[in-house]
Amino acid sequence: MASTETVANFVQDVHYDTFDDDVVEELKKRVLDSVGIGVGALGETPVEVVADTATDVSSEGSCGLWGRSESVSASQAAMHNTALTRYLDYMDSFLAPGETPHPSDNIASVIACGERVDASGKDLIEAVGVAYELQGELAWNAPVRDKGWDHVTHTVLSVATGSGAILDLDHEQLRNAIGIAGTAHNALRVTRTGGINEWKGIASANAARNGVYSCLLAENGMEGPKNLFEGQKGWKHIVSGEFDIDLDRGCERVFDTMTKRYVAETYAQSAVEGIIDLAQKHDINHDAVESIHLDTFHGAKLIIGGGEGDRHDVETKAQADHSLPYMLAAALIDREMTNDAYDPDRIQRDDVQSLLQTVTVTEDTDLTDRFEAGEMPANLTITLTDGTELEVLKDDFQGHPNNPMDWEQVEEKFEVMTRDRYDEERRSKIIKTVKNLETHTVSDLIDLLV
Repeated sequence: MASTETVANFVQDVHYDTFDDDVVEELKKRVLDSVGIGVGALGETPVEVVADTATDVSSEGSCGLWGRSESVSASQAAMHNTALTRYLDYMDSFLAPGETPHPSDNIASVIACGERVDASGKDLIEAVGVAYELQGELAWNAPVRDKGWDHVTHTVLSVATGSGAILDLDHEQLRNAIGIAGTAHNALRVTRTGGINEWKGIASANAARNGVYSCLLAENGMEGPKNLFEGQKGWKHIVSGEFDIDLDRGCERVFDTMTKRYVAETYAQSAVEGIIDLAQKHDINHDAVESIHLDTFHGAKLIIGGGEGDRHDVETKAQADHSLPYMLAAALIDREMTNDAYDPDRIQRDDVQSLLQTVTVTEDTDLTDRFEAGEMPANLTITLTDGTELEVLKDDFQGHPNNPMDWEQVEEKFEVMTRDRYDEERRSKIIKTVKNLETHTVSDLIDLLV
C-alpha cells in the first residue's frame, strides 16, 4: 500500500546489517560515481549560479560544498552538491517502462544530512539504499511523465525519505516530512519539452533542497499531510493516479539502475555506443556519410528523438545532451562522447551541425516491447554517399543492468572526471574511503571533497 505510514515503516525496517554484500557494493559504486561526476562539474556556469545563491542564502552552516571552502545549511548543501552530480547529465538512471528518474540525485542530500548529524558510513549506505528503493518503486508503479509532471516529483519524496533516514527522524516526523515534500513540491514536465533550457540540469537540485528542508521542518515539529497519497485531492488523485508499492527492506532496486558510460542522455547510451563502434570498426569519414537512421523505443523517440519538440535545432548544452541527432553526429565524428562534446564551440561547428541534419529517428514498437522487458535496444544504420549501408544492432550497453560496470570501470570513470581537480593522492584516498565506507564516517568523505 502507498501511504506515508507504509513509507515510514519501511524506513525504520531498513538496516545496513541485513543488506546483502552485493547491495552494499552497488550502493558504494553509486556514491563514488556521483562524487566523481560532481567534482567534474565544478566551474560550469549554472552550477556557479547555484553556488552563489547557496552561499548568499546561507552564509554559514555545518555542511560543506564539494570543491569549495564554504559551509552552508544542509538544504543549501543539498542544492549545490546535487547540482554538481546532475548537471553534466552523466548520472545514473533507473529504467522503468514509463519513467526514467536518476536515483543518484538523492546521494548529495543524504551526504549533507549525514554530515549534519555526524553519521557513519554504514548510516550513509543504509539511507542511500532507502532512497534508491523508494525512487525505483515510484518510477515503476507510479510514472508521472505522461501526466505532465517531471520525474523530480518523485525525487523530492525519495530525498525526504533518504534524508529522514540518516537524520534518524522518528515515525511521525518521517510521515510529516514525506507529506510536506509531496504536497508542496511537484514539478512540471515543461522543463524537458520544447526548447530545453539550463533548468533541466538543476531541477533535481531544487527538489533535493526541498526534500531536505521538509525533513528539517518535520524535525522541528511541523505537521504535514499524513494522508498525502490517498487523501482527498491528494497525490494519487492529482499527480499519479492509483498505484501501490512493495518496498523491499533489502533495497535491491539498486540493481535496476544503470551507470552511464557516455556523457549523454540515458536513452542515448546504446545508440551512442553503437555508432562509436561502427565509426571505429569501419574508419568512417563523416564527410562520406549520406544519412544516419536510428530505430528506437518509445521513450527515446519521445524525449530525445523529436517527440516533445524538434531535436535538430541545437545551440546549447542543454539542447545538445537531449538531442539524439546531435549526440549521434558528434559521437560519429569524435568517436567518443565526453563532456568536451558540449563545449559551445564544439556544438556550433559546421561538421556536427551539418551531419546532425541527416539523422532520422523512428519509434519501433518491437523495440519498445524489448525496452519494457529490460533491454535498451538500438538499431542503427549509416548510409554512405557511395550507397554502402553499415548497420549495428544493440541490446544494451556497458553500464546497463544487464551489463553492469565493475569496480575498476567505475574507478576509471572517477579518475577521468576528477584528475583535473585533485592530485593522485587525493583521488586515491577518496576511492579507498568510499570502497571501505563502512569503516569511515560521512565527515571523512566530506573532508576529502571540500
